[in-house]
Amino acid sequence: MDKAQVIASVAGDLHASEKALDEAITRATTLVQSMIGSREALNISAVVGADSQARALEAIASLGAARQALIACHAELAKDHRRLGYGVYAEIAEKYPEGQKPKVVGEHRLRAV
Repeated sequence: MDKAQVIASVAGDLHASEKALDEAITRATTLVQSMIGSREALNISAVVGADSQARALEAIASLGAARQALIACHAELAKDHRRLGYGVYAEIAEKYPEGQKPKVVGEHRLRAV
C-alpha cells in the first residue's frame, strides 16, 4: 500500500466511526422516545420507568461525549496530516490524471517565516 492508500484507509475508518456514533445516538434517542410513548399509551405513571429512562439518557450523554472525543480526534488527525506535508486532501491524486493538477483560483504566494 502506498501512502495515499494508507491515509485514505484511516480517513474511511474515521468517517465510518463518526457515522456509527451518529447512528447510535439516533437509535438511543429513539429508544427514549419509545419508552415515553409506550408509557403514555399504557397510561402508566412516569415513576414506573424513571430509572430505566434515566439510564438511557445517561447512555445518550456518554455517546455525546464519545462523539466530542471523536471530533477532537478528527481535528488532530487533520493537523497531523498537514504537518506531515500531505496537504489538505488525501484523495486529490485519485481525482486528476497523472501530471494534471486542479486549477488554482486567486493569488497564492509563499509567506516569509
